[in-house]
Amino acid sequence: MPFKNKPLQLFLTLAWVALLGYFFANAEIQIEGAAGWAANLPTWRIEKHWLLDLFWGGRPMTGYHAWMFPFIALCLHFPLVFGSCWSWQAEARVLACVMLFWIVEDFLWFVLNPAYGIARFNPASIPWHKHWLWGAPTDYWCYSLIMLVLLWLSCGSRKDEATPSEGPVEQMQ
Repeated sequence: MPFKNKPLQLFLTLAWVALLGYFFANAEIQIEGAAGWAANLPTWRIEKHWLLDLFWGGRPMTGYHAWMFPFIALCLHFPLVFGSCWSWQAEARVLACVMLFWIVEDFLWFVLNPAYGIARFNPASIPWHKHWLWGAPTDYWCYSLIMLVLLWLSCGSRKDEATPSEGPVEQMQ
């Protein structure tokens, strides 16, 4: 089915991604406990590198995160790859959903984690989020802005919309 730009579909898509973030936050709380950013996991870590400062907010790169981030992006791309409905607009929507997922998941990790809660959602309690603005990590604000632009682009003109490819039955005829 071709990609649709209806408001209800957009709302349901974003709500579904937020629900996925909720479930993953709970799973990650069980994995990490109070030691966020894979601090106590048996994984490799790169603590300092200028590229981490530029692209990772100064946080360490861990083996856990090196595998988890692309895994989530690949999962959210699944409908485009196997639904034969790739387009630039659909890609923009998926990338926006990836950003929403990580914002929701990260925030809920703190809110739902018994070791933190909303009261400890602050720079003093969360040393791996090094940069804060208006009560939240700057990553949240940057990703939110980029996400909104991508969502806007995903709702634009559909002139270049991809046509679903033929399925196996149609190809055999």
